[in-house]
Amino acid sequence: MGSFSLPHILVLAIVAILLLGGGRFSSMMGDVAKGVKNFKKGMSEEDEEASAKPAQRIEAQQAARPASETIVQDDKVAR
Repeated sequence: MGSFSLPHILVLAIVAILLLGGGRFSSMMGDVAKGVKNFKKGMSEEDEEASAKPAQRIEAQQAARPASETIVQDDKVAR
């Protein structure tokens, strides 16, 4: 109870086909298939670009230089 079984899913599919019509339903499924195909194509292109680039050396980040020991504030010298 509370979960969908095969008969429930079949009834929902039949109602969806009746409401949307066979042509509209098949065109929507075709659009979904095209979207999945384009997604897979984009993912494979991204993998090819990543493997085609040579490995680059990563330079270590430089730490900020320490401030000078003498700080001048409002004509007063603080150490």
